[in-house]
Amino acid sequence: MYYYKTVNIGKLFNWYKNEARSHTLDAVIWISDRMDKEENSFELKGYEVFPYDVEIVADDLFVPWAMDITKDGRIFFTEKNGNIRLIENGVLQTNSIYTFLPPFEALGEGGLLGLVLDPDFDNNGYFYVMYTYMDDSEYLSRVVRMHYEREHTVEDKVLVDSIPANRVHIGGRLKIGPDGKLYVTTGDAGMPELSQDISSLAGKILRMNLDGTIPSDNPFPDSYVYAFGIRNSQGLDWNVNNVLYASEHGDIAHDEINIIIPGGNYGWPLKEGNFIEPLYDSGNETYAPSGIAFAKGGPFNGRLFISTLRGSQLLVMELSEDGNQVLNTNGYLKNEYGRLREAYGASDGSIYITTSNLDGRGLPNPQDDKIIRLVPRY
Repeated sequence: MYYYKTVNIGKLFNWYKNEARSHTLDAVIWISDRMDKEENSFELKGYEVFPYDVEIVADDLFVPWAMDITKDGRIFFTEKNGNIRLIENGVLQTNSIYTFLPPFEALGEGGLLGLVLDPDFDNNGYFYVMYTYMDDSEYLSRVVRMHYEREHTVEDKVLVDSIPANRVHIGGRLKIGPDGKLYVTTGDAGMPELSQDISSLAGKILRMNLDGTIPSDNPFPDSYVYAFGIRNSQGLDWNVNNVLYASEHGDIAHDEINIIIPGGNYGWPLKEGNFIEPLYDSGNETYAPSGIAFAKGGPFNGRLFISTLRGSQLLVMELSEDGNQVLNTNGYLKNEYGRLREAYGASDGSIYITTSNLDGRGLPNPQDDKIIRLVPRY
């Protein structure tokens, strides 16, 4: 344990040494922003006692970015610095099942990001991840299919390559929809004009078959693009009616939750036009929403859980029966665990969240980072 903590501290030191300068200005702006907005901050509606118990599943991690759970309860998850790791029978396995090496590169917001298991994982061993890498001097991201074997996990196939990346706005969330297709969020890579360019994979939600081919019913012919005009989405999930929702980082505040429709234009970076209006806009408050998940049971069944980075809290939204209106939004766990990255709705009604305090923008708590399970009390 002491060895592992030493390794973790070393990783943190190297990360800050290489990245802290690029984030110092962010921290100054964040503090100033919070002071300026104190009197006019967006107020959450109502309040309810949080009917979940908190259980620490794993700690001493390095920015666990995404996770998925097998039918028998194993948890596969990514760490931003390139490790794919496993929790089995409630025990974090000491060694990673796979570690990415160069040309993999974790600059800024990049690194090893999304992960999702194949629907037939128990039989075929496939799962999917997204990561950033260097190609000569160009920073890019790709989506790959992995093949899991206990002692021999391999990078099996590149599905999509050469997605524009940068130190900021990379997206990175992977989900498999009710239609069996793989959905991928990408950010604008700090080049806002790419979000409106259908020929670019940046600033989009992409949709593909599990072998990497383009579905014949995608909204744009011979294109992975499913929705566009997106700045930096890091969260995807479907409600019980198979409607797709996505989180979105606003430019200056105005974070969003959007209902995603095929071919939809969500407006970024344009100020005027025929765009799809967000389901939810945070107004002058900045939350930086990341992972989102609908609860699949428990006291908040059907509500949307939203992990927030800058907001350092878990937002819970109650929606109308048709899912087209926000009835109530409550904030929980504010500043208790710091920056929250992932939100995952398990089949038993529990919600998993992950912290992101070692990403160079947070203030680490003891034994960060963590995977946390929120267990329904009834």
